[in-house]
Amino acid sequence: MSPKQDPKSPAASSAGVARRQVKLLDASTWADFAALVERHNGVWGGCWCMGFHPEGLGDRTSAARNRELKERRVREGHAHAALVYEGDLCVGWCQFGPADELPRVKSERVYLEGMTSPPDWRITCFFISRRHRGRGVAAAALDGALAEIARQGGGVVESYPADMPDEKLAKGFGHNATVAMFERRGFARVRPVSKTRWVVAKRVAPATPA
Repeated sequence: MSPKQDPKSPAASSAGVARRQVKLLDASTWADFAALVERHNGVWGGCWCMGFHPEGLGDRTSAARNRELKERRVREGHAHAALVYEGDLCVGWCQFGPADELPRVKSERVYLEGMTSPPDWRITCFFISRRHRGRGVAAAALDGALAEIARQGGGVVESYPADMPDEKLAKGFGHNATVAMFERRGFARVRPVSKTRWVVAKRVAPATPA
């Protein structure tokens, strides 16, 4: 994801991704999300994007168990993500949700030492299909997540991206995008939580009713 491939809006898609759209993860899109995860062996060692939920991953978990827990959360309305489609194919996502839905963060001890109050929302991870990296999919997913947060009333949004070049991320490094991508959307650095990762935050205004 170079800056040139990081549009401020999914509507600014380049030729070849003109049919790109963002949908929310729910019961109607679960099969598309699951198909993307299954094409990549469960993602990040079979986590199924469960690591930041209260259940966590733990020592005795399995990819099958993570899948079961994730699907249950989705069907009960307790998991949120912005899914990016190219045509009919889901090619990536951004996970977001209220702080109590995603209470776990990496480098938790350092994070908690510096926390003054919890955010209203967290953005915890991205995943992009190998064949679609470096094409602005993560940026489209982030825009979709922020739009939905605004629609749900907005508030303080926090995330934990890496301070690394976009090009390195596009090769599969990191799970929560780059500081630069968030800064281009008005997020500010709050404090570091590791040698490479920062807490970034932004107050998102409520969406104006149509």
